This record gives sequence, structure tokens and C-alpha cells, in this order.
Amino acid sequence: MIDTKKIREQFPILTQKVNGAPLIYFDNGATTQKPLRVIENISEFYKTTNSNIHRGVHTLSRLATDQFEQARKTIASHFHVKNDQQVIFTAGTTDSINIVAESLAKKHLQNGDEIILSTYEHHSNILPWQLWAQANEGTLKVIPLKENQSLDYEAFEKLLSPKTKLIALAHVSNTLGLISDLEKIKAAAAKFHVPILIDGAQSAPHMTVDLQKLDVDFYTCSAHKIYGPTGVGILYLSEKWLRDLPVARSGGGTIKTVSFEKTVYAEGALRYEPGTPNISGAIAFAEAIKFVDEIGMQTIFEHEEELVQHAQKQLKQIPEVVIYGENDHKAGVISFNIKGQHPFDVGTLLDKYGIAVRTGHHCTQPLMNVLGIQGTVRISFAVYNTKEEIDFFIEKLKKVITMLN
Repeated sequence: MIDTKKIREQFPILTQKVNGAPLIYFDNGATTQKPLRVIENISEFYKTTNSNIHRGVHTLSRLATDQFEQARKTIASHFHVKNDQQVIFTAGTTDSINIVAESLAKKHLQNGDEIILSTYEHHSNILPWQLWAQANEGTLKVIPLKENQSLDYEAFEKLLSPKTKLIALAHVSNTLGLISDLEKIKAAAAKFHVPILIDGAQSAPHMTVDLQKLDVDFYTCSAHKIYGPTGVGILYLSEKWLRDLPVARSGGGTIKTVSFEKTVYAEGALRYEPGTPNISGAIAFAEAIKFVDEIGMQTIFEHEEELVQHAQKQLKQIPEVVIYGENDHKAGVISFNIKGQHPFDVGTLLDKYGIAVRTGHHCTQPLMNVLGIQGTVRISFAVYNTKEEIDFFIEKLKKVITMLN
């Protein structure tokens, strides 16, 4: 059982008022708020330890390096990764996917190959593959949706062929909150020995992710959706790809030796981390991971699932509301529309009551096209949200509907 009051006390931003009303923050799918310990962690680094890493012999450089590498170990442990060198620090999920796309294009992907995506992919997991396909006469195949907007796994199996060279899939839909059945995906992919990339931007904040059990080739996520800072995330590589993934971006820190004739690259994580990384961000990311680990990811999932079902039940009782991806088992997100109303108008009026929601296509325009809509209103929950906030939101949503009608 979560002590929400105690948790909320750790988030300074939640104490403020917006438009004269207490802030109700339901835009966690875009980014979560940060606990004071994460904010102070960043400040403390710059106050006491700021230095570049891995190359200096002086005390501050060694301290910063130790903290940075300890952060890698903390994050690896959270995701149940035995070899912390499989955890690469990046600028976030989008950056991680682009790194994989650029690297695979060097060796693994050939002209005319095929990549399988799903209908509900975020643009960040479409555009890099689309750019590759346009330049290399490749084909993107798309897993369709069933009537309930879940993935059609039977149709997926028919998309696989000897030309399939990658499956890139969202673990959790950022618009619908639906959880992909990765066991079905893996079982079918294994027949053709197809590697799998998982966009974990919306699974990492809401549920236990055991990468040892998940056993995929690539996994990506962002710190800012898990109570950490913006501008930092991770790319997990399986042991195979840690050895075999070509270097796409080079620079200081990635090398063993350099001459004008030849460069020998480093082994392990450093091979894929050129330049000066977001040092304070990585260290603060680890602090955010400690925060969620102290609560427990399963506890967080159960709390948010309870909120989703509570909100979904009340929304269903409002005749004007259309819910997308309605499900009894989903991760922290509900998308809906008010019949005959633009989601932007709904979101703007809710903001007048201090309620922050997301409106628009949520970087999933292909999904919107399939659903035949321009966008939705999206509410997304975090560990600090409460049923009382949902009840207030429902009350004000009814007022908004009356105003718009």
C-alpha cells in the first residue's frame, strides 16, 4: 500500500497552484515530476564534484567517474542486467533508437530488407527506420490492430519473412497504455532469427522490466519519464550486440588508440559513449531509480492500475466520452475524446481548473489515422497521483462538457 501523502511531500512542484487551483498533474506520459532528492542530487554534483570523467587523474575527476560508473551499476541492477557494460548512456529513448538505426545500417541492414513496426508506434520509433528504408529501398511492415485496438498477433506472424531483419516495437503504447505481448512477438521472431528492439519509454516508468527475462536485443528508455532529469536515458544491448554492433558515432572516450591510419575502439559501454556525457544527469537518473526501487515497481504498477480502472470506470459513465484502448490491464494511460469537441478545447478548459492533461496526436499520427481522429485527450498517472484527484478531474470534466455544449 502506497502512502501517497508521504510521497507527494517529496515533490515540491505539486504544492503550487495553477490558475488559482491546486495543481493536478496528469501529463506524466510526457514527463514525470522530480522528487527533491533528484533535484538536490544534480545541485550537489555541481557544488562539490563537477569534473569531466574517465580521463583525469585528479581527485574531482576520479570522484565524478566513480559516481558516473556507480550510476551505471545502479541502473543495470534495476533492470536486472548482470553485465553493467550492456547499459549505454544516451540522451534518451529517441537518441537510443537513432543510434541503433545508424549502427545497424552500417552492416546488418541491406538494400531491400524489411522492418516490422506496430500501428501504435511513437514517431521516434518510426522516423529512423523510415529514413533508412527511403535510402535503401527497404520496406516497413506494420502490425495492424484488432477491433479493441490491441495488436493483431496472428497478422504479425504473416508479416514475417526471410527478408525481415528487425522488429521495433513499443513495450507500452504511449497513447493507449496497452501492453504488448512480447512473448508472442519473441516466439514468432525466433523462427526467422530476427532481432527485436523494444521502445521502453512507457514501460520503464510503470512496471517491472527484467531484461534478463525479457531477453530482447535492444531496449531503450528515458530518465525524465522515471522521475529523473531530461536529456539522459539508456540503450541496453544484448551480449551479442555489445560485441557486434558497429560504431555509428565516434569521438573522445570511445577509443583505445588513434592514429591517422587506424583507430582501435574501446570495448564495453564506452565504445558507444562519445564526447562528454550528461554526467550529472546519469548520476541523478540513478537517484531516481533508487527512489522507485524503494517503493517497488510492482507496488507502483498496482497503484497506477487502480487509478486507471477508477478513472476508466467513471469516464464510461459519461455519455459524451469515447475511450480508446479500453482494457482491464494497462499501464498508467487513458486516451479519450468528447463527442463533437476538439481535444485542444477540452484540455484548455481543464487547465483553468489547474488540471494538466495532454492533447493532440501524442506523436502517434499513424495510429490517429487508423482510429479516424485528429487526436485525443490523454491522462497519464504517476506514483503521486490519487483517486481524489481523479474525482476532481471527473467533476470538472463534466462542467467542461456542459460549457462546450
